[in-house]
Amino acid sequence: MSRIGNIPIQVPTQTNVEVTESLVHIRGPKGELSYAIPQGISVSLQDGVLRVSCHRNDRKTRSLFGFVRAHLANQIIGVTQGFTKMLELSGVGYRATLSGNNLVLSVGFSHPVTFSPPDGIRFSISEGKIIVSGIDKQKVGQVAADIRAIKRPEPYKGKGIKYVGEVIRRKAGKAAKAVGGK
Repeated sequence: MSRIGNIPIQVPTQTNVEVTESLVHIRGPKGELSYAIPQGISVSLQDGVLRVSCHRNDRKTRSLFGFVRAHLANQIIGVTQGFTKMLELSGVGYRATLSGNNLVLSVGFSHPVTFSPPDGIRFSISEGKIIVSGIDKQKVGQVAADIRAIKRPEPYKGKGIKYVGEVIRRKAGKAAKAVGGK
């Protein structure tokens, strides 16, 4: 059995959790999320503690046991605190601006790239950094990855869009250029 799946989830006081047979509905100060419970797994709420239990012992159900618990814990954190991912632009003339809700990137192409946020995702910009925030951890991470994919950092000069704190492995240029040959 999963060790993560056995850990109980403490529900904060400002969060409201409703558990039915096949659905968990979580409502908090930042928003509300729902999660469909797979077959063979049950969720119970008692005294502000959410517990996940596994009924079947087949491989598929055991593999979902810890995942369901981690997903529910992330949803509770999301509706109370929210999640953010920060990206930074590195390169001469690389800029990001907001046009309404859309993110407009000037990253070395002949045209600006416009990125529209999906529902529940907000963008903000400060000092060359793009901040992606929302209540769904998976969606925030996917949107940040999609923005990074527009112009990945290249290994020679490090220009592109990267996560804050990401280390780019740098490559040396041509050996002949460094030595001063033809």
